[in-house]
Amino acid sequence: MSPAIEAEELTRSFEGLTAVDAVELRVEPGQMFAFLGPNGAGKTTTIKMLCTLLRPDRGTARVNGFDVSAQPAAVRASIGIVFQEYTLDDYLTAERNLAYHCMIYHVPRRERRGRVDEALELVGLADRRNDTVRSFSGGMKRRLEVARALLHRPRVLFLDEPTVGLDPQTRRYLWEHLHGLREQTGVTLFLTTHYIAEAEGADRVAVIDHGRIVAEDSPTGLIGCTGAESLEDAFVELTGGELRPEEASSRERLASARRGRSRL
Repeated sequence: MSPAIEAEELTRSFEGLTAVDAVELRVEPGQMFAFLGPNGAGKTTTIKMLCTLLRPDRGTARVNGFDVSAQPAAVRASIGIVFQEYTLDDYLTAERNLAYHCMIYHVPRRERRGRVDEALELVGLADRRNDTVRSFSGGMKRRLEVARALLHRPRVLFLDEPTVGLDPQTRRYLWEHLHGLREQTGVTLFLTTHYIAEAEGADRVAVIDHGRIVAEDSPTGLIGCTGAESLEDAFVELTGGELRPEEASSRERLASARRGRSRL
């Protein structure tokens, strides 16, 4: 069976700084794959390249068999994405937010109502379908974003720090839904997170630091190879314990701003 995600020598630089440096990845269909790293280590830049939001400077990546550079439309049609930031329309109802997503992804008209109903039931928001999103709590908005990402039935769901800012009860509730979803549909989950407990439930964990993969194994494998007592200790052992600025993220934002000014 072909991998759900594979990358070879994947590289991206901003303003002379290499944010992602020759990354190699292989994620099997149906796996939950966790991507761990300190701030600015290259996690978000990697996920943006895999989702076709950034073009690699060098190397290749394929998602669901499609090349991210040569076949970006096919990649986007086969994946779902839950970003760090909320991207819902606060002034629309939950149902209308999902209906627009169905239109954008060309879900057949006759199937749209059924898929919206199914997605809202899956995340426990069926009884709030006619409420505007601005009335939702942060956890409810995140659950709605997961529902939206699933409407076109993606084979890979990318989750870029999906539970940041959520309280522990809401975080646990969301993950119960995500694990249930994987069991029901076989969707592949690719997760970036700062919460070590979330990564402990993954099949495989890759640790990235300064743009390079420094280790990859199962959670217990990473603990064993470092001689640590926990995955958190293994992570610190692999990346060092010092605080650091978000160098790559800051450089990426600076480069984007300069590109924007150059177009004015």
